[in-house]
Amino acid sequence: MKKIMTILLSVATAAITFSSCSKKNDEVKPAKNYVLVHGAWQAPYVWDAVKTSLINEGNNVTVVELPGHGSDNTVPSTLTLNIYRDIVNDAVSKMNGKVILVGHSLGGMIISAVAEQNPSKIEKLVYIAAYLPASGQSLLDLANTDAGSALGTPGILTQNADGTLDVKQDQITKIFIQDGSAQVQNLVLQNYRPEPAIPFTNPVTLTVANFGSVEKIYIKTLQDYVVSPSLQDRMISAAGIKTIYQLNTSHSPFLSKPDSVAVLLTKIGE
Repeated sequence: MKKIMTILLSVATAAITFSSCSKKNDEVKPAKNYVLVHGAWQAPYVWDAVKTSLINEGNNVTVVELPGHGSDNTVPSTLTLNIYRDIVNDAVSKMNGKVILVGHSLGGMIISAVAEQNPSKIEKLVYIAAYLPASGQSLLDLANTDAGSALGTPGILTQNADGTLDVKQDQITKIFIQDGSAQVQNLVLQNYRPEPAIPFTNPVTLTVANFGSVEKIYIKTLQDYVVSPSLQDRMISAAGIKTIYQLNTSHSPFLSKPDSVAVLLTKIGE
């Protein structure tokens, strides 16, 4: 009888151990907080597919609408990079816990400024085809060094009397989303608005103690006609970023390959 009891006890212990392991393996990954910031001449709609994918994976996602973009009618001449920064910082601060802050293009300037102001709230900064400044640089400073950008071609950009910049109409999709479907390209054209110019000229001040303390990841876009791969490489090197991913896409991978962007952001959040 004693031998039988010993065998039964061993079986029961094994079953408990197996059950414990199974539960551990089946544990749901904790939700991550993502804040997504769009770039110039764009609006929150560009993140729709990526947002849906991240939410379906159980994450919390906030997409910021910058003033003067999308449905917001703030007067362009009143806008500055600091106003953008404060809007994004407010979205970050309202989330419960640390945030993975993602910026595209102009958004890279903004998330850098937010990290300087509120580093303890940010888990990671993710730059997607984004301007990544050193302290004292503006977007215009970086863009002026980018010989590979189509935006520097004479006649592509025009300045309007209301303080906005326009991209030549027949070049918009060729420059921003040349690899997108006809449907996606039409979506970009339908949502196009001239871009407030002043924030392009505003420099950011960054410190090692604040901005420098936050982990940074860069997602390169290899067929980019806005922020050339060459400039992306130089910014990555100057910032000392070690974690780099590549997408063989245009400047707008969240529109042409949203699933790939969602997969990368999920991986970055692990």
